[in-house]
Amino acid sequence: MIYKVRAVFMLFVIACVISGCASGIPHTIVQDYNQRGIRLIVLAPVDNRTNDKQAAQLLRENMLEKLYIKGYPRIPLDMIDEKLTSDCGWNPEINSAYNVSPEIIGELLGVDAVMYCSLLEWKTSFITVYAPTTVSVSLELRDAKTGANLWSLRYRVVDRHYDFTRKRLELKACQSYEPAIRKIVDETLSSLPDGPDSVGKPAPEKRFWELW
Repeated sequence: MIYKVRAVFMLFVIACVISGCASGIPHTIVQDYNQRGIRLIVLAPVDNRTNDKQAAQLLRENMLEKLYIKGYPRIPLDMIDEKLTSDCGWNPEINSAYNVSPEIIGELLGVDAVMYCSLLEWKTSFITVYAPTTVSVSLELRDAKTGANLWSLRYRVVDRHYDFTRKRLELKACQSYEPAIRKIVDETLSSLPDGPDSVGKPAPEKRFWELW
């Protein structure tokens, strides 16, 4: 009887471990992603739904670096924005990058896919001795030829702070924004398969015009 109880317990532990390993950030991805040859990914300007412009830029820069580490060549953000402005009439003050289709961006830059990102939340709430900092994003990778959705997710991080004064809470909250961005980028892009240039470490630096 004891052996049966132990066996059942071990099976339960194993099931929990397997479940934990299989769990992750909920996301959608096409089944044949690795067969599509996605290499060049353009990071479209962030659809910033907050009041902090610096936060959107910080998010985009961190995403660019993370994609590079995962084996996707780095495409300069300034060049992307200049092409959108000069060839599409895109205006960052009044337009969202979502207004420009992936097919148009793909034709302009000769890339395989376009990554759209929305910064949904970037805020801290102060409640006496408690101040939760919330950062949330939605990401969508779309095929630059067909516009089809290749991979997407929505994710939210809450960093909780405790202290006895409002000033100290504000300081902790301010210091937590950049780590929160790095965390959300690391965790969200972990579900995106590595690019073809990935070798377990950052690929050699390449200029954009040397990618073909």
